[in-house]
Amino acid sequence: MRKLRFVFLALVSILLMGITTFAQGTGGTTGFSSYVDLAPFAVAFAAAIASLGDGKAIAAACEGTARNPTAGGRIFTMMILGLALIETLVLFTFLTVLLWFHR
Repeated sequence: MRKLRFVFLALVSILLMGITTFAQGTGGTTGFSSYVDLAPFAVAFAAAIASLGDGKAIAAACEGTARNPTAGGRIFTMMILGLALIETLVLFTFLTVLLWFHR
């Protein structure tokens, strides 16, 4: 099932990248509009993948705390650090899209 999900997500991402490659402008456009159309999908894709990572990190932290309750504080600290690093990837994607719009 994991392999099927990986293949499906890889296929969807390849197809979404192909939209900008084969997009046809209407005369005077420079191709900027095709990137504008896909920019929200980049943020949504980054947020979706980050939420999957967050879920796995939280599940692993809960499982680790259940197995060894005395290490709960250290596991919680490392989980918060990991979640912060995962979420910065989404913020970097959002910042990249925002800067792309205002250049």
